[in-house]
Amino acid sequence: MSQALHVATYNIHKGFSQFNQRMMVHELRDRLRLLAPDIVFLQEVQGLHLAHGERYSNWPEQPQHEFLAGEEWESSAYGRNVIYDHGHHGNAILSRFPILSVRNQDVTHLRFERRGLLHCAIKAEPWAQAVHCVSVHLSLFARSRRRQMNALAEVLEALVPNDAPLIIAGDFNDWRNRASGLLADRLGLTEVFAGSVDRPSRSFPSALPMLRLDRIYVRGFLVDSATLHTGRVWSRISDHAALSAKLRFLA
Repeated sequence: MSQALHVATYNIHKGFSQFNQRMMVHELRDRLRLLAPDIVFLQEVQGLHLAHGERYSNWPEQPQHEFLAGEEWESSAYGRNVIYDHGHHGNAILSRFPILSVRNQDVTHLRFERRGLLHCAIKAEPWAQAVHCVSVHLSLFARSRRRQMNALAEVLEALVPNDAPLIIAGDFNDWRNRASGLLADRLGLTEVFAGSVDRPSRSFPSALPMLRLDRIYVRGFLVDSATLHTGRVWSRISDHAALSAKLRFLA
């Protein structure tokens, strides 16, 4: 028996277009609803920003993860990573299924660059096992990324059964594709684009993607399709392209 699961990942740039030219959080919500994934992995999610609330008359009163989830996704979780005087931002996960547990792990290496890993266990009916999902946004610096990926592997090895379905998605900032080897070797993961091109898809900048920054890694699934969402409609929303994949649980 196999069951379908549609997932997506998107660095939403705090709800603003490239170079912060336009506030795009409403267009972002519409676009995600049209895409209609079951589970959404988000990065650079604005949990609070008092100045934006004063400047923009249509700035959502809710935290962005709650605003984006609305009535479309039953559950949502947020991991606050970067805190400043007027607010904070971090990673989020939206899910059509119940979220059973939430854990946000601080993996900051450099004090000026706060990073975290948001780990949720999700009850994806009718599958018996919980699906473990991690939304990540790793460092701009290679040494820090290596430490963060090791920390990710260590916590998942400790908390997640070896045979449990696992999805890790987000902005890896890994343009040299060093993450794939570590995650494949230690956690048995496969990048969703690897079957067709043997490497992640280019996703940044969204207007003309050149760098392979955003990824979806899976374990316990067959990949039916993987899609890079780019073009004018998407590139107006964020400086990153969105990625999605249609998966089937392994029997």
